[in-house]
Amino acid sequence: MKIVQVGKIKIGTGNPLALIAGPCVIESEKLVLSTAGQVKKIADKLGFPLIFKSSYLKDNRSAVDTFQGPGLKEGLRILQKVKDTFGIPVLSDIHDLHDAETCAEVLDVIQIPAYLSMQTSLVVAVGKTGRVVNVKKGQFLHPNDMQHVINKLKSTGNDKILLTDRGTFFGYHNLVLDMRNLKVMRDLGYPVVLDPTHAIRKYGVSSSDKRGGAKEFIFTLSRAGTAAGIDAIFIETHPDCEHALCDAASMLPLQRLEALLRQVKAIDEIVKPNLRDDEVGL
Repeated sequence: MKIVQVGKIKIGTGNPLALIAGPCVIESEKLVLSTAGQVKKIADKLGFPLIFKSSYLKDNRSAVDTFQGPGLKEGLRILQKVKDTFGIPVLSDIHDLHDAETCAEVLDVIQIPAYLSMQTSLVVAVGKTGRVVNVKKGQFLHPNDMQHVINKLKSTGNDKILLTDRGTFFGYHNLVLDMRNLKVMRDLGYPVVLDPTHAIRKYGVSSSDKRGGAKEFIFTLSRAGTAAGIDAIFIETHPDCEHALCDAASMLPLQRLEALLRQVKAIDEIVKPNLRDDEVGL
């Protein structure tokens, strides 16, 4: 498997479970810096390599008047401040190929959203930046189809690729997280990330509505994915989910993050040294 390096963090076979975490969207500089500090404190305490995540823009919103974030310029300024203040790499998603070069000036990881995972022009533009690329598998894709995305990125000379599963559509508005997908994508040769906080979204219901997410399954799916051998876990978290401006119904309350990470760390330490044993002779 390809080992992908983000700053000093190595992600992939033989390396500890990495954490990608932060609020869904940049709501304010104050909230982002406060949350980054708290997440870093927890990650340092438990020994998790950390990549901070928050979006400068969320373009795939259900309603035209839904909060989308501060935009490219202000969002990247705030993420740069996170890097300067805490010395941690940062990640945000991109929706417009024309943002790619500007994103690369600040972001350590550029994320391609699930809905846009097959957009060739966007994938190629991000690949050309040379930055690490995290691609979320489209809800409409078989995991093997991620090979096409890999090929597009590699055509630019960039093989610093992470593949994330956040669920697959199973009937209207419902997602199912098939743990087999994690192995299928890992067998494509790149580190695999699990995003349980998007997998529990209930589409068709506003993310600010409590009915828009099933948070009671975040711990269960996180444990299961870690046992399946993921290389990183992606957790959207917020200090005040009830009043969050985006994905309030699916983010993990920040005060529960340490408990979740303790569980997945214990599982990862058991699984990682023996990850290939179950496949020998099959």
